[in-house]
Amino acid sequence: MERQHIIGFGVFAALVGAVALAAPHHRVDANRAGQQKLAAAHLKLARLSMSARHDINYAQLDARLKYMVARPTMVGLSVGVIENGRITFLAGYGETTEGSGDAVTPETVFRWASCSKGLAATMVAKLAEQGKVDLNAPVANYSTSLRLPNGGEYRATVTDLLSHRLGLYRNAYDNKLEEGESPFVLRSTLGQLNAVCAPGTCWDYQNVAYDASSEMVARVMGMPYPQAVKRTLFDPIGMTSASATRDGLMGARNWARPHSVGRRVLPVTDAYYKVPAAGGINSNIKDFALWMIAQSGGMPDVLSPKLLATIHAPLVKTPGEAGRMRKFAERVHSPFYGMGWRSYDYAGHHIVGHRGGVNGYRSLILFDPALKSGVVALWNSNTSQPGGLEFEVMDMIYHLPFRDWMELSKSGPPVPSADDGDDQVTPAVAARGSSASAG
Repeated sequence: MERQHIIGFGVFAALVGAVALAAPHHRVDANRAGQQKLAAAHLKLARLSMSARHDINYAQLDARLKYMVARPTMVGLSVGVIENGRITFLAGYGETTEGSGDAVTPETVFRWASCSKGLAATMVAKLAEQGKVDLNAPVANYSTSLRLPNGGEYRATVTDLLSHRLGLYRNAYDNKLEEGESPFVLRSTLGQLNAVCAPGTCWDYQNVAYDASSEMVARVMGMPYPQAVKRTLFDPIGMTSASATRDGLMGARNWARPHSVGRRVLPVTDAYYKVPAAGGINSNIKDFALWMIAQSGGMPDVLSPKLLATIHAPLVKTPGEAGRMRKFAERVHSPFYGMGWRSYDYAGHHIVGHRGGVNGYRSLILFDPALKSGVVALWNSNTSQPGGLEFEVMDMIYHLPFRDWMELSKSGPPVPSADDGDDQVTPAVAARGSSASAG
């Protein structure tokens, strides 16, 4: 006779309960193991690839960046380039602190400023892909602190939030945020303002309101936003230096201090760390370049093609951007905003990017998703001088005639043009220091 195993109902219930309690832990462990496996698989993408170099004159680029960092408004600068979905150039120039002699390297951590918005949009779109957020649902469905004029939070969708179409005037309450007021309180009082349009019908850039997306992420995932983005994006992509807090910046072993245009060291204020979806991300240039690879489609195991198509889609025209970009009008046309990302026609090519600035820091990212090629830059002063860098790189990628978009020839010694130098970066040190990792 086969032996029977019989347990009482109470014991059975206890066992079921124990299994139920243990199951989430097993799922968490499995998720972490999966993220570690992804990160390990992406390690090769963090290494410089010389074989992927095809279109860019790196000697010319390096020489021009050395001239750039010697300008009176510059202190430190870090630049990364990808070609064909691989990192082909990582370099640091200048100093982390004016007069310190501490060189910026590819490991130096800077702030992303408003380039953080693309990460927030990606995070929300990731949750939408998992069925946890509906991009077409009203923002009010997610119990954030955001209130809009005339109850607009019940009509503005999550997509409207992420594409700055909330019916508010530009940069609403940024001044109050910078004066130290709570973003949660400020968001709850935005409804007292006069609407400039109905939600979804006009575009005006936001920071305080935009950060309702970090509240949404925290509520849906049941954890603080910095922890959520680390678990969902930083870890699987392999972004080991990335963080979303002030302590994450200042606690880094090697970080760049903020400076005025006159190279005066500034305090690291926490205002925009209080709205992390709008401006709270930090990383070194290597991790910023990895982020660009993921955004250009190089990590479909983390960011699917459908997700990227959703957030990069040109949703709303931004004619004011054409005015800001007028000195590049020979190349740049049709500016649009998607979900946390800008897009343009660049001499007939579709490109995606963003720029950012908080007091003492500036950033840029620009890439061609089809070619999986582009550039990222981070610097620690309030100058916009390097703002033409991305277009000089794109001109090389597309084999277009050289233009001095960084305007380095307006003063100072002659600078290398498209016909100068070969394709090898030398270890020469520029004035005020250079630390290049470019092969």
